[in-house]
Amino acid sequence: MSRRHSLSRKHKVRNHVVILLHRLGLPVGPMQLLTVPGRTSGLPRTNPVAPVVVDGTHYILQAYPGADWVKNARAAGHGVLTRGRHARQVDLVELPVAERGRVLREFPGQVPRGVDAFLRNGLVESASPEDFEAAAARCPVFRAEPRRS
Repeated sequence: MSRRHSLSRKHKVRNHVVILLHRLGLPVGPMQLLTVPGRTSGLPRTNPVAPVVVDGTHYILQAYPGADWVKNARAAGHGVLTRGRHARQVDLVELPVAERGRVLREFPGQVPRGVDAFLRNGLVESASPEDFEAAAARCPVFRAEPRRS
């Protein structure tokens, strides 16, 4: 398992600004908010994410090893994706390692500003789709499916 990487103060402030703007109905770039219940408290926990869309399906990738949202998503198996004022309930299905590569390859092309987080955290060596694909064992990927009742 990868060691945990903490967000810098700058990134924590940026996340709070992105969350605030979304709650005001002003989405930022490709960002969406993922809200999942905390695995211990059950309280909603919200994090900005940049989903990748492959064949019409949204996928959420982890750029920060040991991120709490990943642990919460695994425990809950569902959450809410919000873009501006539009929210949708989703089931979060973690992909097996063998299926992650094709989604990870799409990330640098769809979310070029997000590549730096993967580089900074040592998950990839370059912004090439091949390096992202090779990081499949180190990067959890969740498929966001419409929530089943």
